[in-house]
Amino acid sequence: MLSRTAGHLYWLGRYLERAETAARLMEVGGRNALLPNTTGGHRNEWEAVLQAMGTFEAFSEKYSDTGQRNVETFLFFDQSNPSSIASCIGAVRENARVVRTAMTVRLWDAINTAFQDLKEMSRTERSQLSMSDLIDWTMKVCAEIRGSIEIAQLRNDGYHFLNIGMAIERADNTARLLNVKYYVLLPSMRYVGSGLDNYQWVTLLRAMSAHRSFIWTYDGELSPAKIAHFLIFNQLFPRSLLTCSMKTADHLDHLARGYGKSTEAQQKVREIVGELAEGQVEDIFEEGLHEFLMRFMVANEDLARAVQSAYLGGAEA
Repeated sequence: MLSRTAGHLYWLGRYLERAETAARLMEVGGRNALLPNTTGGHRNEWEAVLQAMGTFEAFSEKYSDTGQRNVETFLFFDQSNPSSIASCIGAVRENARVVRTAMTVRLWDAINTAFQDLKEMSRTERSQLSMSDLIDWTMKVCAEIRGSIEIAQLRNDGYHFLNIGMAIERADNTARLLNVKYYVLLPSMRYVGSGLDNYQWVTLLRAMSAHRSFIWTYDGELSPAKIAHFLIFNQLFPRSLLTCSMKTADHLDHLARGYGKSTEAQQKVREIVGELAEGQVEDIFEEGLHEFLMRFMVANEDLARAVQSAYLGGAEA
């Protein structure tokens, strides 16, 4: 497969996951903003969301306060924000347009319909669109596009590059969602174990569509250690760091067998999988969950660069 085609499919997968994560972060911020302020000080739910996405500085340059309407506009509609849902869906459609012949009619129709719906929404009076409507729409179209990939695309190189992009982005996004809770959302360490702490953990699970799965897996016993284990190490959960990394490794191995050559990308993903497969929650909490997550995100970004170098040539986002 031409590196140009592979690159567009890879970035299509990444932007699709990025759009969904923006919606999930909006849900986290929105649910936690409904809580009464028991701290007597500054509430930072929306700032925490922006920090997790790495967009707080860009937001601050355009808006004077982190009110919900400003954040909602920035994260959903703002075309100048490359991580906004509108920007990501636009990038998904543009990457798909360039490699239209490498995908099925069903997949193209799902992507193009989402893009046209988005254009219509941008012309709708903002007061008529609630945040829950925007979140639900994003989750729905991302699921439809992903479903079209799974039921119709040939399991060829293009399919593997699509899934590598989605898996790398999903791993980064899981780490960011977990980090927004532990590092920047809880107002003070004295609230650890409190009702506020537990509510935020449940909100995080719900935002990742993981609450019921967690209850099934751990018999309803809610604790930071068990939630961290679920989101980092549990191979049954499709968004855990280990599952995402194993998925990346699997698709990279398909490429290595097809081309008869292993690359630095395979080596880097094996290192990530190896550390996660042998990891323990106790070791992570001893290191510091925030420190571990930042280290993982750096390693995951190094992996993305290795994939870019090995397979995608000059293809850019």
